Amino acid sequence: MYCGTAYEPPWNDAMKTLRAFAPLLAAALLATTAQPAFSAVPNSKPVAVPVVISVPDAQDVPYPGTIGLNIDASDTDRNVYRITQTFPVEEGASSLILQLPAWLPGNHASRGPINLLGDLHFTANGRELSWTRDPVEVHAFHIDLPEGTTAVTARFVHTSPIQSNEGRITMTREMLNLQWEKMSLYPAGHYVRQIQVKPTVKFPEGWEVFTALDGQSESGNVVTWDRVDYETLVDSPIFAGKYARSWDMGHDIKLDVVADEPELLEIAPENLDTFRKLADEALALFGSKHFDHYNWLLALTDRMGGIGLEHQRSSENQYEPRNFVDWDTMAHDRNVISHELVHSWNGKYRRPAKLWTPDYRQPMQDNLLWMYEGQTQFWGWILAGRSGLQPKDIVLGALANSAGYYSEQPGRSWRSVEDTTHDPIINARRPLPFSSLSRSEDYYSEGMLVWLEADQIIREGTDGKKGLDDFAKAFFGMNDSDWGQLTYEFDDIVSTLNAIHPYDWAGFLDMKMRQPGQPAPVTGIEKAGYRLVWKDEPNPYEAGRIRGGNYVNLAYSLGMSLTSDGTVTSTIWDGPSFNAGIVDGAKIVAVNGTQFSKDAIMDAVSMAETNDDPIELLVKRGDRYLTIPIHYHEGLRYPWLEPAAEGEQPLDRLLEARTGK
Repeated sequence: MYCGTAYEPPWNDAMKTLRAFAPLLAAALLATTAQPAFSAVPNSKPVAVPVVISVPDAQDVPYPGTIGLNIDASDTDRNVYRITQTFPVEEGASSLILQLPAWLPGNHASRGPINLLGDLHFTANGRELSWTRDPVEVHAFHIDLPEGTTAVTARFVHTSPIQSNEGRITMTREMLNLQWEKMSLYPAGHYVRQIQVKPTVKFPEGWEVFTALDGQSESGNVVTWDRVDYETLVDSPIFAGKYARSWDMGHDIKLDVVADEPELLEIAPENLDTFRKLADEALALFGSKHFDHYNWLLALTDRMGGIGLEHQRSSENQYEPRNFVDWDTMAHDRNVISHELVHSWNGKYRRPAKLWTPDYRQPMQDNLLWMYEGQTQFWGWILAGRSGLQPKDIVLGALANSAGYYSEQPGRSWRSVEDTTHDPIINARRPLPFSSLSRSEDYYSEGMLVWLEADQIIREGTDGKKGLDDFAKAFFGMNDSDWGQLTYEFDDIVSTLNAIHPYDWAGFLDMKMRQPGQPAPVTGIEKAGYRLVWKDEPNPYEAGRIRGGNYVNLAYSLGMSLTSDGTVTSTIWDGPSFNAGIVDGAKIVAVNGTQFSKDAIMDAVSMAETNDDPIELLVKRGDRYLTIPIHYHEGLRYPWLEPAAEGEQPLDRLLEARTGK
């Protein structure tokens, strides 16, 4: 602070001069801003060009004639499928629109691999035809037809992935999985059930061929089937292989298996019998069949890509190669078979109205996948337990994994189960940086836990006389021998539940499925006489997954999972590792000064429970090495289910076999 005469800074004279000229400067600026900045020409402003839809909507009318479809699937060196199709056309037609299926059943999204279609040519009367791809619907091709055209021949190749980073591998030297919708075109403007196709496929010499298609006949390595509508064709994929066996499971159900090596097909009779019991239990549950025959298509492989995909008369399934021969240690890996079988009733016969579409062009609306997939997930595990396909401790472990995860998943605070039904479209199963916050397809397993609660509400309200079994028989088992599809809406689910046991089912399902921020979904487990507890070792289901995947699960302790070499594959949002700055892709190099190993990091977590020292990690992130302390002292944690009291509990009774007593 200065005393006496007021202090004037040395720039004060300059400021006085500027103030004197201020009016003149303002006038000059006003004159300048009144003129255009660059020129008198106004800025360009585009107007949107209307989107022209030039592919017609499907109509429920027959396509004239039968389409010939010939596929050469014998090139196992290059994994290429070569396709020839012949399309009859109406007299006088001047154009034809053909399209590759885009919105694929069971994928719940537009996944048609148009990127794998190559070397496309159309001809008529020996003459090459001109074509253009639709600029809006890029799965569709517009073909100009010369006068007098009666048929168009399409030739192209499906360049099947050779490496997994190119997509799912569907052909190896030992087996293939032919999915018709990925390597055939169909005409626009018709319900696919109104399009008739005559399919023929050439396979490698000596391979056995499995499919639900009817009328199979063979001439050498060329196989043909009866004429079939395109909807049924797409719903009837093929497994074929050099090493193959088939077993009759009863109820017109077959287990058709291909394997990487012949010895992998050896299965003990008592283990094979669990598949027969699964068929028995499924038919006892639903009380009907919506198929005339059914084929479990199963690949024992780590060479062809994994799959679990439902169809009304078959399903595509993959087990790890040694599942049959290492039966006990691979028990965690068998649920896909029971899950996909349930889909014959739930998802294929009974289907959400907005998930059924007349062709593979109309977008699907996934809102009710918590019914389609969530209740299938429930019955898949229950039937696996009832049949013995998977031991009871494995089933309990799977339920515990889901209960544990959703008890601590931060994403449940902002995102509902129903909102996750849009994930097949939003995310298409791509890796997420923080999936615990974003959520993914949680309608499967959280949906399963909600349906367990629904089962227990019914059992409590009826003194054990009824349960979700009764709902399944009433909702999915209706119209025995109906091979079609019967759609439903939310209100149909509610009304059937109320017919089994009156309750506020609309409010229950709205709260549990449509509202975020709900309490942990463990009420069904508790009502069923069990409770979620935490132990310092993985439950049997998770232990099997860890053995098979060779990873380190520290999700419920340090809040991360790692590969066997220490690479972080996921971190829990707001967990200890996340808060310390560890993210996906980082690599743990050392633990408390010792080179990383699975045992080293698990021992460090266990020892930290008895002291106050941080767990010190040396972490490589990009080209940087960071020493990161993590203050965590609660030991190893893994979810388990255990009975809340002595004696048999409701969940025990739910898992008891219903047949063969």
